[in-house]
Amino acid sequence: MPESRIPFTGGCQCGAVRFRFSAEPARRSVCHCRMCQKALGNVFAPYAGGPMADFEWTRSAPKIFQSSEACERGFCGDCGTPLTYRDTREGKIFVTIGSFDDPARLAPTLNLGMQSKVAWVDGLSALPGSDTKADPARRSRQHPDADTPV
Repeated sequence: MPESRIPFTGGCQCGAVRFRFSAEPARRSVCHCRMCQKALGNVFAPYAGGPMADFEWTRSAPKIFQSSEACERGFCGDCGTPLTYRDTREGKIFVTIGSFDDPARLAPTLNLGMQSKVAWVDGLSALPGSDTKADPARRSRQHPDADTPV
């Protein structure tokens, strides 16, 4: 098993919102439910998280949308990056795995919301692929994957 490096940090695409977990996120899942699909504008939602006591916002805080009686979604008010799912009854927060600075450290271990899973998801790894870094028009303007001064 690879060595765990703590803290686990991340943020939105523009860098306006940053966060840190002081402990390794205990639950790493992919949710296929329709609410998560709509919240991320995608066919599934990869999240990693744990107790709010292990989590803090280190730069600004997200805007919040109350998507159900027990759930709120956090997103950057500047760039729109979907960031969190928080069950307000549990005292836990789950952050989109792609918004962590090193998402490869957080491989999902659980699928949720299988009733809404889109059938073609299972075949994604068999599709042909290409490298987008070769296209100069796709040069990233996003915040780097690290904390920076404000």
